[in-house]
Amino acid sequence: MKEPTTKELKELIIKCWMTHDGMWFYHCQREFGMEAANRLNKAAISSLAEIEAKRVQQAFQLGRIATFEDLQRLTQAMFQTVKGDFMVFTFTFPEENLLHFNMEKCFAYEGMVRMGVIDRYECGIFHRVLSWFDVLGLKYRAEPEVKGCMLLTEGRCYRDVRFEF
Repeated sequence: MKEPTTKELKELIIKCWMTHDGMWFYHCQREFGMEAANRLNKAAISSLAEIEAKRVQQAFQLGRIATFEDLQRLTQAMFQTVKGDFMVFTFTFPEENLLHFNMEKCFAYEGMVRMGVIDRYECGIFHRVLSWFDVLGLKYRAEPEVKGCMLLTEGRCYRDVRFEF
């Protein structure tokens, strides 16, 4: 038997968690319809974010997020924890108080296409990230505001999040 490395084990755990998430969404939308699945998905994400952000903040011994530098450390810690290698996106801090995300390939988009519901899917990926900022009491504005899937409507997906510190 081969013992997986810590990195391989982390990747496996994240893949299993995301597969559970996708299967939960799939069965929810089959049982209750797409509108309910989107609503319940966002509610679950918001609840998760409250616990997740505080756990990561504590694990990395990050205090109150009071400055842009604190936010940079938190964001790096969050993605170091929850991002798998199959998640192909970047985040940068191109200027003071600005966080830029670029989704190069989206596993949620691909899953919704396979389910045949991409035209009615409301993005949970950015809802999760923005929910972290909400539960930490940060003031921000995210652009563009997107209700559905930007990859479907625009052929690309990104967000700029401007913070007020």
